[in-house]
Amino acid sequence: MPDPLPLLVGGSIAIDNVKTPTAEATNLLGGSASYASLAASYFTDPVHLVGVVGSDYPPEHLAMLERHGVSLAGVDRSEGASFTWSGEYHQNMNERTTRDVAVNVLEDWRVSLPGDLAGVPVVVLANMAPANQLEMIDQCCAPNRFVMADTMDLWINIAREELEQVLERIDLLVINETEAREYAGTSNLVAAGGLLRAKGPAYVVIKLGEFGAVLFGPPERNHGIFRCGAFPLAEVADPTGAGDTFLGAMAGYLASQGATDYGFEQIRDAVVRGTVMASFTCEAFSTRRLEDLSASELSSRLEIFRDMSCW
Repeated sequence: MPDPLPLLVGGSIAIDNVKTPTAEATNLLGGSASYASLAASYFTDPVHLVGVVGSDYPPEHLAMLERHGVSLAGVDRSEGASFTWSGEYHQNMNERTTRDVAVNVLEDWRVSLPGDLAGVPVVVLANMAPANQLEMIDQCCAPNRFVMADTMDLWINIAREELEQVLERIDLLVINETEAREYAGTSNLVAAGGLLRAKGPAYVVIKLGEFGAVLFGPPERNHGIFRCGAFPLAEVADPTGAGDTFLGAMAGYLASQGATDYGFEQIRDAVVRGTVMASFTCEAFSTRRLEDLSASELSSRLEIFRDMSCW
């Protein structure tokens, strides 16, 4: 196996308060970059986290990330209050209501990479304002870099012009099905995938929640499409962060390949790893299940998923 590449993950680091139909938990580790960096750490090393936290951020969350090999040199510390999200899931765990969002330190945050991180070749723009994503891209200077990005419906609605600038400069976009349909103005996901690819990224992954994901790539290989189911779970404890885990595991797997000239098959294999890692996230609140995940558990679930997906 080649030596794995370092990985750079930028995005939100949050405090989450989550209520489900059966339980409730507060002061949890949250944020897109938190989940993504932790998931990536199972595949490659080092993983560099870029974001901002306030003076009230629980130190045990940061210590846990460091224990998993996530470097915090790129995390800014502010005297203000941390970004906080509170939400409630309904009986159908695909549906949730945001009860409160306190942007706090994120409102005026600007990306400022330490100089030694600018040359990291695999870059993840986890969910954050497109303006911040552009700031991060501008500071990344690796000659053969591979850039992945996520987004959300808010940015489609209020920052579409900047979002389109991001799309022009990335290699892979991860987006959920509702957002893909909204952006493309069509209910047909095949058409939406094609339109999004035409905006810049060679690869687009549309997440389908409990129904898996669809990868769209150059049509010369595999007809340009790979459809991946989700790993079936008998019970979902908390789906918060599953999409960010998916993104981070994809990126970590790609970085583990030791180069950035990825083909369709490698992106496909990354989608499978992301799918399996996301299933673990759903089994407990926040990152609790990921924190004590063993390599053998991950390997075993990958094999089970391979068996149930073949025909």
